Amino acid sequence: MKKILLAEDDPNLGMLLQDYLQLKGKFEVVLCQDGDEALKAFSKESFDVCIFDVMMPKKDGFTLGKEIRKIDPNVPIIFATAKAMIEDKAEAYNLGGDDYITKPFRIEELLLRINALLKRMSSPDKSAAADLPTKFDIGNYKFDYTAQMISNGSDQQKVSTKEAELLRLLCLKKNEVLTREEALISIWHDDNYFNGRSMDVFLSKLRKYLKEDPKVEIINVHGKGYKLLVN
Repeated sequence: MKKILLAEDDPNLGMLLQDYLQLKGKFEVVLCQDGDEALKAFSKESFDVCIFDVMMPKKDGFTLGKEIRKIDPNVPIIFATAKAMIEDKAEAYNLGGDDYITKPFRIEELLLRINALLKRMSSPDKSAAADLPTKFDIGNYKFDYTAQMISNGSDQQKVSTKEAELLRLLCLKKNEVLTREEALISIWHDDNYFNGRSMDVFLSKLRKYLKEDPKVEIINVHGKGYKLLVN
């Protein structure tokens, strides 16, 4: 049985979601009413999916998501909020969120999103991925995709799952163009605006991780995508 961490400060909505997901989705749902309580629960147990309301007391959902990402860069996170502003959606994805749902929403839609995330996490394209290399030399750096680690001598930088996937795609096409659509479909399975904004943030982080070697550069190719240049 998959376990869900649900952080929702509205007790009525929280109990409704908990009951529905446990009954219809057959999940075990741990319900917390604020961000601090949710962080404590995550520190003690393992969860397969997190659902965080953004507007919560003590610790808001975005802050909670950022702290959860420091503990586990891989666990799927869905942010839920009554705010529908583009800036908030971009913030959700920039923090490493995997999905975003705007209140009021149908519980059936939330269940569909949860199942889609779990399917994506448990059923990657193993047939194609199995034959791809997992270790790369990038100038003075060494990148281990499986360990999600970039090394430069004794310096090591742990990267998130999506950062690792993006860097591997760039490495596989080193000195060639990686199209924006190819990256988005491969990693996010959707080339929508918000996923594009999220990818831009990850690219900025990768540039920062590789900045110590002047022979390594990730450039934008106007109208096409990106290129990992290694001289």
